[in-house]
Amino acid sequence: MDLEALSYFNLVAAHGGFGKAGRVSGRPKATLSRRVAELERSLGVRLIDRGSQSLRLTEEGRTLYERTDGLLSQVAEAGEAVVLGAATPRGRLRVSAPVVLAHVAFGRIGARFAMAYPEVQLEIVAEDRKVDPIEDGYDLVIRINPSPDERLIGRCFLHDRRVVVAPVTMPMPHDGIGDVQAVVLSAAPAGETWPIETADGERVLTPSPVLRLSSLLMVREAVLAGAGAALLPSLLVGNDIDAGRVAYWGTRAGPPVEIWALQSSRRLIGAKVRAFLDVLEATFPKKAFTAAF
Repeated sequence: MDLEALSYFNLVAAHGGFGKAGRVSGRPKATLSRRVAELERSLGVRLIDRGSQSLRLTEEGRTLYERTDGLLSQVAEAGEAVVLGAATPRGRLRVSAPVVLAHVAFGRIGARFAMAYPEVQLEIVAEDRKVDPIEDGYDLVIRINPSPDERLIGRCFLHDRRVVVAPVTMPMPHDGIGDVQAVVLSAAPAGETWPIETADGERVLTPSPVLRLSSLLMVREAVLAGAGAALLPSLLVGNDIDAGRVAYWGTRAGPPVEIWALQSSRRLIGAKVRAFLDVLEATFPKKAFTAAF
C-alpha cells in the first residue's frame, strides 16, 4: 500500500472533504483527489462516495480510516522526533490564541520567535472560538481556564487576575461599597457584583451598567474615554494602570485565571513546538503577567 496516498486519504477523511483538507494542509485539492483515486485503484475498492454537494466515506473507507489513522500519526511523529529532536526547529507552526491575549502579547512574542527561529513559518490566528487542533490544523491552541480534556496535553504558562479600573476622575464609592457607573460585557448577567480585594480589605461593588459592549477591547476603550468603571484582565490594562491612564480600584477576589498552551495528545512535541513553548515561558518566567514584558 502507498503510505503517502493513504496519508492523503486520511487527511481528506479527517476533514470531511478535499477542499478543507487542502486548505489545512497546504496541498492542492487536485493532488489530494488524484492520490486518493490511485489508492482506490490499488486496493480495488471505492473509499469515498463523491456527491455534487457532499462527500462521505464508504463502509470500506470508514474501516480503513479508523484502523490506520492512529498508526500513520505515530509513524509520522516518530520520524519527526528523530529528524527534529536535535535539529534546528523548522517548518510550519500554526497557533490559535484568544483575541485579547493575542492583541496584548502575541505580536511581540511572535516577533521574538520569528527572529530566533527564522526557519519556522509561524502563523498566529486570533480567535475566541474553541478550535480542535487536529481538525482545524493547529500545532498549539492557547486557552483560558481550559476544562480537562484527555485529547489535549500542555502546560500553564501564565496566571492573570481580573481588576476593577475606572477613569482617573471618577471617585470610588464611599468605603468601597455601593453602586458604580459601569461598562460591562453584553453577556454580563443582571445583578452581578464585584467582590474585590484592596489594600484596606475586601469590598463589594455593584455595577450599574451605563454601556454594554461585546468585546473586552471595546470595554477598555470606553473606560479610557471616561464612560465608567469596568472589570478587566490585568494583562489588558496593566500598562494603563502603570501609566496613570486609569485608576486601579482593586483585584477581583478568587483564584487567578490560568492560561494554557495545549496540543493534541496524539502528537509528540516536536522541536518547533518546544521552541515556541520556551519563548512563552521566557516571556512570562514567573507565570504572572507584568505590564513591561
